[in-house]
Amino acid sequence: MTKPEDPAGMRKGLTNYGDAGFSLFLRKAFIKGAGLTDHALDRPVIGITDTGSGYNPCHGNMPQLVEAVQRGIMLAGGLPVKFPTISIGESFAAPTSMYLRNLMSMDTEEMLRAQPMDAVVMIGGCDKTVPAQLMGAASAGLPAVQLITGSMLTGSHRGETVGACTDCRRYWAKFRADEIDQQEIDDVNNQLVPSIGTCSVMGTASTMACIAEALGMTVPGGASPPAVTSARMRVAEQTGAVAVQIAKSRLTIDKILTEKAFENAMRVLLAIGGSTNAIVHLTAIAGRCGFDVDLKALDRMGRETPVLLDLKPSGQHYMEHFDAAGGMATLLRELKPLLHLDALTVTGRTLGEELERASPPFKQDVVRSRDNPIYREGGIAVLQGNLAPGGAIIKQSAADPKLMEHEGRAVVFEGLQDLATRIDSDDLDVKADDILVLKNIGPKGAPGMPEAGYIPLPRKLARQGVKDMVRISDGRMSGTAFGTIVLHVTPESAIGGPLAHVKNGDRIRLSVKNREISLLVSGEELARRAQAQPVQVPTAARGYRKLFLTTVTQADQGVDFDFLASPEKKGTIPRT
Repeated sequence: MTKPEDPAGMRKGLTNYGDAGFSLFLRKAFIKGAGLTDHALDRPVIGITDTGSGYNPCHGNMPQLVEAVQRGIMLAGGLPVKFPTISIGESFAAPTSMYLRNLMSMDTEEMLRAQPMDAVVMIGGCDKTVPAQLMGAASAGLPAVQLITGSMLTGSHRGETVGACTDCRRYWAKFRADEIDQQEIDDVNNQLVPSIGTCSVMGTASTMACIAEALGMTVPGGASPPAVTSARMRVAEQTGAVAVQIAKSRLTIDKILTEKAFENAMRVLLAIGGSTNAIVHLTAIAGRCGFDVDLKALDRMGRETPVLLDLKPSGQHYMEHFDAAGGMATLLRELKPLLHLDALTVTGRTLGEELERASPPFKQDVVRSRDNPIYREGGIAVLQGNLAPGGAIIKQSAADPKLMEHEGRAVVFEGLQDLATRIDSDDLDVKADDILVLKNIGPKGAPGMPEAGYIPLPRKLARQGVKDMVRISDGRMSGTAFGTIVLHVTPESAIGGPLAHVKNGDRIRLSVKNREISLLVSGEELARRAQAQPVQVPTAARGYRKLFLTTVTQADQGVDFDFLASPEKKGTIPRT
């Protein structure tokens, strides 16, 4: 006896009126009100997430992308149906975009479940939108393909190429140190973001674009074309065609997001000098698929995966240069011995087969060979010690080599308000070899784990010419940032992690070589401090904040809501 086919097209997920026939009749009647014919309704239905927003310039090309995707879908014989979801713009979301990532993932998942579609094209670009969409799609289980909005172009300031947002931070540091005046900071502000699109360096947005392609979730070459180029529009049209293909073949997302795909993505993250945020996002996406992430194993992978991509903040170039150098195909060729080439992609072909089909290599200077890397190990190292029993991370490829083996005196800030009040005071007791410690900016502490881990240098030291210090927090930093900065200290201070009990004057030792971050205070003394000043875990009376504070997990579990992880456990990654 043959198994009946699952419902497809407009027959999927019928609204429950107690009469399936009437439900379909009513649905077709209303959608015909939009001018559609029965012939159109018989085609595979492809949903398109429209995440355009006036508050999100990273998605400013959304109308053109939607049009190109629709064209690709219709040319391939499908019926495109766009629908809105939440849009998160990094610099416009309070308290932080990370606070809203899980909400966007829930919005995406439930809309994919609720509305009839045989496949979905998810359009995203800004930092938290791509991970939110991949998280939601992984939970919904539909055939899905990711379309990246693309990076912005670079600008020029007094003859120097600039772009958001590594150069934003570099010039702002100059301004705080009185190295440039108000006129120049105003001038550079006009050049840092010369077009719509995501940050033009290897920040979180670009990192997640590269990771999405490494996962097999985009069409080949989907990561790197800038937002305003014709190449980006052609990628969008191809994405629409692929969406019809995966709808017909029922290539569901679980067949793409496998153990091998995640390990490929981790290799790429390490090799591009990618954003530290991507570890949190990959962990959350993997958790939706039933995988736990082993940070120690990731660190071992990093020991044998050099940084090959010469992009800021680890290198010198920008995303448009990476695209001109061949994009991900060029990078993946260099990584071939370290990749699972049999991992499936949304095209229905393997990663290895797509590399064979890619344009031939050519001479370029953006992607290095493995015997001539930018940095001999992966961009990110995982630290542990009594200050971070659950781990912490550092972007070693963007740190000062002279500070990666360092012991110093702690200068402690209890939270963001304390930091804002005292960091620029001439009375602040701080020296260049001290270690800045910022508490209460973890998942629950802020809440939402803001990108405040890039603690500004005290103004009086900046004016003396100090360019970097060791900085430690339980928060995050932008992928565009640089410096000797320890992040994601777990457990966070707001729930009573050891970081909560650090005091001014304590000695802290950082050894990236030994993967160590240690507070040189005895366990007995820490226990005494904890008993004397117990931590009050943050709470909220109502609403999304209450849901967030009640259910959010720690950084090593992806800062997802505990009830959103897959109930089926498939294992731990990476196993390499």
